[in-house]
Amino acid sequence: MEWYHMVFSTHFPYLSTPLILSSLQSILQHPIIFSITSQLFLKHHQTKNFLLFGVTMENLFRLADQDQGFFQRKWTLVNGPVIVGAGPSGLATAACLREQGVPFVVLERAECIASLWQKRTYDRLKLHLPKQYCQLPKMPFPEDFPEYPTKRQFIEYLESYAKHFDINPKFNECVQSARYDETSGFWRVKTVVMSGSNRTEFEYICRWLVVATGENAERVVPDIEGLAEFGGEIIHACDYKSGEKFQGKKVLVIGCGNSGMEVSLDLCNHNASPSMVVRSSVHVLPREIFGKSTYELAFFMLKWLPIWLVDKLMLILTWLVLGNVEKYGLKRPSIGPLELKNTQGKTPVLDIGALEKIKSGDINVVPGIKRFSRGEVELLDGKKLDIDSVILATGYRSNVPSWLQEGEFFSKNGFPKAPFPNGWKGNGGLYAVGFTRRGLSGASSDAISIAKDIGMVWKQETKQHKKRTIACHRRCISQF
Repeated sequence: MEWYHMVFSTHFPYLSTPLILSSLQSILQHPIIFSITSQLFLKHHQTKNFLLFGVTMENLFRLADQDQGFFQRKWTLVNGPVIVGAGPSGLATAACLREQGVPFVVLERAECIASLWQKRTYDRLKLHLPKQYCQLPKMPFPEDFPEYPTKRQFIEYLESYAKHFDINPKFNECVQSARYDETSGFWRVKTVVMSGSNRTEFEYICRWLVVATGENAERVVPDIEGLAEFGGEIIHACDYKSGEKFQGKKVLVIGCGNSGMEVSLDLCNHNASPSMVVRSSVHVLPREIFGKSTYELAFFMLKWLPIWLVDKLMLILTWLVLGNVEKYGLKRPSIGPLELKNTQGKTPVLDIGALEKIKSGDINVVPGIKRFSRGEVELLDGKKLDIDSVILATGYRSNVPSWLQEGEFFSKNGFPKAPFPNGWKGNGGLYAVGFTRRGLSGASSDAISIAKDIGMVWKQETKQHKKRTIACHRRCISQF
């Protein structure tokens, strides 16, 4: 039962539902009724900090005026922001809001936190960067974790993080749409809750909306001629767990990013024969240079040197460590690795052993694909390869355009239009976290900024609300 039915059916049972809806706005203007209803409302929501109760009610009536079926549907008014996504970005934002004393609701379409890490990553995965650059705000990794935590360790860290900050997402709740209502000043977030075969539609009304679905929400599957006629096994890298089942098979890995390189390496370690498709240029850097993290070294130099110079120095050091990789079919881009990441979002490959397998011939580097046919692939250079399986290491994309009805802040590719560091805040209470193309450290930076921004407004309006409530009580007493 919604709060308004509870309040008026319990305390004013003689009022019919139509009369409630038609008279509620005028009733609330009376100071005594306002005080009683406000306290009942706050008790029902188990908080003493619901912002601007009077304004909130006025805005709800504006929504009801526009939508005749509004009060008949299942909905809830969120006392704080709605965060869409319970991955590292959403958890970081929730933790920072918790520190600010701001309540929130986290919506997650899967049945667990960090579903990308738990369900769509391969078993051998480790963090590619040192743990100090991957920890979330307010809580470091355990000291006994290695410098590059494993997938299982990272998931354990995220679960401990959620427990520590009392973050309890609403699981199996998929956001269908979210739009800003100009008249009321609220975001309307419509979801579908899946429970077995049961499907329930729900709506959240909120002042603030935090988009935390991230850069990797949906897999990218390329349209390649003849792929449907291939006949062998075809999977995306998100469904790849281990090379064990590919032992003795000839596997074509399409894509040469970090996933493609690591999947190819894992296949080699399980006695498969991988061929890796390299269609375009790619930066391959060592994970460490002379015992120091490549990322850490670049980060240090950027404090003192311009990005173009850091790029040149990094490529010189890379050549000293890895040698000339172009002779193995890995052509380097004309733009440096850091500038390419900043301008186009393309992440350089941090080598963890695949390059050695390429040099030895265990991983066969091949050019782009012309077409597939039954059991084989024809390459752009005219050569044909007999293959048993295909793994699509073709990356991921944002899914924001599929559900967020907004065109000013987000571009068509699902990323904020404003470049880093200004891509975390939009208009009308809209925020984005984890779209900086700077990994977990970028998401943490966004989360801190968002929580501070919302927290500042929250504290100011809470203070004003307390003053208004005290004044209202005084008027009530004087009228009694």
